[in-house]
Amino acid sequence: CTQQEPAPPRAFEEEVFYHVLPRSFYDSDGDREGDFQGLIEKLDYLQELGVTAVLMLPIYDSDYYHNYFANDFEAVDPEYGGKEGYFELLEALHQRGMKLFMDMEIHYVTERHPWYTDSYGNPHSPYSKYIIYNGPGNTEPESIIFGLTALQSYDGDVIKICTIDLGNPQVRDYLYGLFRYWVDPNGDGDFRDGIDGYRIDHIMDDLDWKGKQTNLLSDFWKPLFQQLRQQNPAVKIIGEQAEWGYGKEYFAKGDLDAVFAFPLYMAVGRFNKQDLMNKIDSTFLSTPAGKHQLVFIENHDTDRFASVVAENPGKLRVGAALNILLKGIPSIYYGQELGMKGVKQEWGPTDANDILRREAFEWYQTVDGPGMALWYRDSGPWWDLTNLRDDDGISLEEQQATPGSLWQFYRQLLTLRREHAALASGEFAFIPNEDEKVLSFLRWNDTQYIAVIVNLDENPREVTLDLAGLPQLAGKALQRDLLSGETFSGSAGFSLDGYGVRVVKAE
Repeated sequence: CTQQEPAPPRAFEEEVFYHVLPRSFYDSDGDREGDFQGLIEKLDYLQELGVTAVLMLPIYDSDYYHNYFANDFEAVDPEYGGKEGYFELLEALHQRGMKLFMDMEIHYVTERHPWYTDSYGNPHSPYSKYIIYNGPGNTEPESIIFGLTALQSYDGDVIKICTIDLGNPQVRDYLYGLFRYWVDPNGDGDFRDGIDGYRIDHIMDDLDWKGKQTNLLSDFWKPLFQQLRQQNPAVKIIGEQAEWGYGKEYFAKGDLDAVFAFPLYMAVGRFNKQDLMNKIDSTFLSTPAGKHQLVFIENHDTDRFASVVAENPGKLRVGAALNILLKGIPSIYYGQELGMKGVKQEWGPTDANDILRREAFEWYQTVDGPGMALWYRDSGPWWDLTNLRDDDGISLEEQQATPGSLWQFYRQLLTLRREHAALASGEFAFIPNEDEKVLSFLRWNDTQYIAVIVNLDENPREVTLDLAGLPQLAGKALQRDLLSGETFSGSAGFSLDGYGVRVVKAE
């Protein structure tokens, strides 16, 4: 038989990211810790939802449940399955035509990292200049952001964290080599065993606004990204801009491929039409040709959208529609598609504060069930406040087979995006209307013209779209709602339920 031709490469704007904390997703071996094998076992689920790329929180060896501060950049967390498990996950994704993106936080290390253990109190260590020390004797390592010198883990351990010197050529060579390694682990030029891209955590031009490590975008990051693209031109770099702005300087100085649409995320939760329009405009006017914004409504550092909107079912659907149908690349945070809840708590300087934003994915109608990643169960007051409940409707088991569920709506939107290129990679323009509560916009390409109409209010609305200024629609009529199947006579007037969404194709 003839060998099957590989599928043509997917354009970056056609990706749908699933942002996941592996520890909280699915446990394959009964230890309550989500793991790589658990992800492998649930790839059918992700594909059914419409996901094309998985973005994992860091996976290197760390004492923290979120793995953001490394003990060893080269080791992979054994609780996840180590390097062997990682490569099995990567292979399973690539066999399905899916992609894997790795989250990298390389500004800091813990006191258990070899650079620290060897150099602390030892100015003669070969790693003495890898870490920034203040004063003689290597006993005062530079703090991290917010002046922190240590962070308590949810299990009570207080671990010191310090800042590494990105200006040291040896540090730079090591880190550049680390990034290149994951792109082509065995150095054979075949990238099937390599990562598809990176999320750079906490990327800044002036690290932690201290004036000590400056011009990092042009001097440290851009040359690294050039090396990676030289190695594999298909690699993509996403930056988490530390100040949560529009990202203009990151594109200009750092040459990233994408940033996160933070101002737009904040506007979505406010349900104000003019605010939304301003943020959409500013977001995409700040994005040069060939660059991208990842559009999201929640992540591991924010309160869950369901909590922001007090679990209002209509608002949850509006959030989903804006997340998926606006210009940009959608990123869905695990459990968002179920309406999982979670807000930050305050228990002092501990990483437990965010646990309720990062709870176990709710697979079942009951809290207990095979694979539930309840690694934090009975470990502190956060468990007493858990959002997980039996029979509350917030689980895959309860929603997957239920017509009209939030999960079904996410799947329907992602199917529309996959089947209509205009919704994924098409152009964007606002469609004027006189209703201060209705946002309307057009997504189009050479062959498809689709209007998205969103009611930002709880009350039903009647709205007339002003199509006169849209030459793209000349000679065409808005005729069919792709969500409901409803057909229209071609007029520009539409009725919307409270928080209603219409996706109307012109023909």
